[in-house]
Amino acid sequence: MDSFIEKLISIHPSENQIAWQALGFTAFLHYGMNTFTDREWGDGTESPATYNPSHLDTDQWCEALVSAGITACIITAKHHDGFCLFDTAYTKHSVMYSPKPIDVVAALAKSCEKYGLKLGVYLSPWDRNCPVYGSGKAYDDYFCAQLEELTTKYGRLYSVWFDGACGEGPNGKKQVYDWPRYYALIRKNQPQAVITVCGPDVRWIGNEAGYTRPSEWSVVPERMRNAETTANHSQKSDEESFRQRPISSMDEDLGSRELLAAELEAGGKLCWYPAEVNVSIRPGWFYHAKEDNQVRSVENLLEIYEKSVGGNAVFLLNIPPDTNGKINAADATRLKELGDRIHAIYTHNLLAKADIAIGEGDTPHIDIFLPQTTTLTHIVLCEDIRQSQRVEAFTVSAEVDGKWQDIYDGTTIGFKKICRFAPFCASHWRVNITQSRHSSIICFMGGYRDV
Repeated sequence: MDSFIEKLISIHPSENQIAWQALGFTAFLHYGMNTFTDREWGDGTESPATYNPSHLDTDQWCEALVSAGITACIITAKHHDGFCLFDTAYTKHSVMYSPKPIDVVAALAKSCEKYGLKLGVYLSPWDRNCPVYGSGKAYDDYFCAQLEELTTKYGRLYSVWFDGACGEGPNGKKQVYDWPRYYALIRKNQPQAVITVCGPDVRWIGNEAGYTRPSEWSVVPERMRNAETTANHSQKSDEESFRQRPISSMDEDLGSRELLAAELEAGGKLCWYPAEVNVSIRPGWFYHAKEDNQVRSVENLLEIYEKSVGGNAVFLLNIPPDTNGKINAADATRLKELGDRIHAIYTHNLLAKADIAIGEGDTPHIDIFLPQTTTLTHIVLCEDIRQSQRVEAFTVSAEVDGKWQDIYDGTTIGFKKICRFAPFCASHWRVNITQSRHSSIICFMGGYRDV
């Protein structure tokens, strides 16, 4: 085996990363002071009395998430305004001093257990309320004290999510975050959790609009998971232009052979660093009543789902609870509609009774023989990522009247690839592996029909 290829396929995910990727479809819950001030970024001067949900119901949140097929959720335990949704010993800027002194993280943890969802937490390193923000170690001590509370009081967490934001501007306070210290604390208290975005385990796709790459590699340069690098690429403003920006052409290729060869030649290293696609169901991340009629359509959400979950990434969909303390009816209805669509398409694997044959030669291929001609609109492929990510290009074709017709051209597969195409009817299908890093290891194939 070529030594370069050997290096590429020697990069494997951790068990934490595999468990995270298997979740597929997850939720973000942006909720807190901004919900009641009708803002996206608070400034930390808000009165705790402003936070006053009339019918806080975390069970209802979880019911809405489960209806969509969501498997886990992340709560904004503290956003940039510094207001804490959990009981904390370190600030009075929290729910404890509000008209509704309910520990929201504790309530959600209990609801998640009831509904079979995994729980993660978001804790903003940028705190506009904390008086010692910008002082160096004193603030890191404060931040770690709250991180200790979150990682020891609420059971098993699947993710700790950092965005690295610091929107103070050139004349604002400067706090250099002690990322190694934060990571060590999480590893000690929640060893099974992935540390996400400004963290070493999961990377941000690069935008907040749901755009994905045609070729998503999990084997990428090691320098990409440097905390300062990820922080520099994270959110610097709450403007619409930032949230809707596309993936730049410079960021389109993160893991091709050519790019990784150049990285190794320059003395760099490689790592397994999979992507998460985060987008909000509404234009904003927090609830705004004026956006009740701007919830994304089922077709738009389904497209993002298929390109993210089916594009070697995890889909993190934000659903912001409203001022009543519930998932708004418009969002809850849309989640149920999306769940119904996903269930209708993907419940019945039409390849379950197919005969499978492996073909070698110049173009390795997998032949799929169905008992009868069958109309398909989707084929799902999965690689065994414990053996790294190998497939670089493939095609799906079908035999009709003795002739092969190309149905779909793809590049990477990774954990899961959803191939969607116009309805096509055949009994003999073929997946051709046209380029691969050593022999491909396909561990699952499924065929489905959109109804």
